[in-house]
Amino acid sequence: MFELTGGVRYIVPLMAAAMASKWVGDALGRQGIYDAHIALNGYPFLDSKDEFQHTTLAADVMQPKRNETLAVITQDSMTVDDIETLLKETEHNGYPVVVSKENQYLVGFVLRRDLNLALANARRIIDGITGQSLVIFTSAQPVQNLGPSPLKLKKILDMAPITVTDQTPMETVVDMFRKLGLRQTLVTHNGRLLGVITKKDVLRHVKQMDNEDPNTVLFN
Repeated sequence: MFELTGGVRYIVPLMAAAMASKWVGDALGRQGIYDAHIALNGYPFLDSKDEFQHTTLAADVMQPKRNETLAVITQDSMTVDDIETLLKETEHNGYPVVVSKENQYLVGFVLRRDLNLALANARRIIDGITGQSLVIFTSAQPVQNLGPSPLKLKKILDMAPITVTDQTPMETVVDMFRKLGLRQTLVTHNGRLLGVITKKDVLRHVKQMDNEDPNTVLFN
């Protein structure tokens, strides 16, 4: 700007002002303005510059904890009413799909928005779909019965979701969240679904490992 305007008389005052503002900024904190806005707005952000060097495992962080149930969808035994009730009672962004309540081998993962849209379109477009219609996430033909027509939703099912085992080190899990941009990962043991780890769970765990209060992490 000085070269363009030729106003060399203001070089020294502006240099002094820039240095003073730099010293004041460093005294108040070295966090950048964008990092500060991320914290103020409560965005779940994992900084790639921070290192995670603790020895915890995925089983220590996953949800749900012991004596709690995980919200899942079965591949061929839940009705439209059952799934709509699950959507109303929970606020998850997605749901694991398992073989059955007793045999919780992982089949895939379905997003909440895709599920809502598919159910709404089915009720509006497809004839014979009622609240008692079975929702099928497999390509196998369902057993014929006298009930309403089943609703096949395999096309919205992610059959290859990102998974880790319960013995995976959290250092690896955190690295996966940073590099792959994950919102959640499923935790399994020999193919059986155990739980889910979300980015918010990871951030709370990082705070806890750094001897900070995990409840200070606010998500808007």
